[in-house]
Amino acid sequence: MSKNRRYIGLTVAIAVLLLIVFTLYGMSGDNPEIVRIGYLPTDHDAALFVANSTGMFKDAGLEVEFFEYNNGGDLMSAMASGDLDVGYVGITPVIYSISKEVPVKIVAGTQNEGSGLVAHSPSVKSISDLKCKTIATPGESSIQSVLLKYDLKKNGMSMSDIESPTMKVSSMNDALKTDSIDGMVSYEPYVTISKEINNQTLVESSGEILPDHPCCVVVMSDKFLSGHSDKVSKILDIHKNATEKIKENPEGMVEYLPSHIVPNAEIEKESMTHIKWVSDLNDTYKQNLYNFMNIEKDLGIINQTLPQDKLFANI
Repeated sequence: MSKNRRYIGLTVAIAVLLLIVFTLYGMSGDNPEIVRIGYLPTDHDAALFVANSTGMFKDAGLEVEFFEYNNGGDLMSAMASGDLDVGYVGITPVIYSISKEVPVKIVAGTQNEGSGLVAHSPSVKSISDLKCKTIATPGESSIQSVLLKYDLKKNGMSMSDIESPTMKVSSMNDALKTDSIDGMVSYEPYVTISKEINNQTLVESSGEILPDHPCCVVVMSDKFLSGHSDKVSKILDIHKNATEKIKENPEGMVEYLPSHIVPNAEIEKESMTHIKWVSDLNDTYKQNLYNFMNIEKDLGIINQTLPQDKLFANI
């Protein structure tokens, strides 16, 4: 074989190899055109699920990729490391993360309330009856952990009066059913599943613990906000439209929720009624958020309150 033919063959081989490499790179999560969205396996993120299932992202010309996390702390760690552009997540890990200089901003509300304290024994009438017992939460950084601490303090108790392990949310129901734990503070639909399917005792809804408390919000990284204004606007419009669809017909939206969240359509319909849906960052919502942030400071979860320009995106 001549030197020219060997050279041509080598050149073609290199070109094919480079084509394969670039194709694989384009298929990876590093594609800048794809919006990476994190969420939790909860009804609280129903607006995201409805938007995706009804084709809102596709209709807006957006490519999206979804990543599920067990709790808000894990999701915010992913935001901090740059693995996500957008997150549907509880306000507690968001406030904590921003206080630690994680470059994210709140861009929309998602919902209020939607959690609950559930106990194994029907004799439990209040959290006081769980003194010296075990009450699980999704994690120290979760809003459910804040609700637990707040409820304990309201009743003259503290975390030293109970055991409070961190558990995967989907595992809490089984642990409660087998008496491995005495109680849990969890989010929907697991509260309703526990009550209606496992015949556990709903001691208090989160609305009874702290009425109208903010829960989940939509956050975006500062990098995404500054570099993708068109996508930011589209996502906010989609979130608002999906939220309005839920407000108009919450029970009818059950068909759009992920199958691993919906064990029973009728149970899910009830679960959806325990959540107050929001999307706008109006003055009332912001004040509720500030009130909640002051509770977190009072409980020692954060050591400062944050100004509006640190919390909210200027969109």
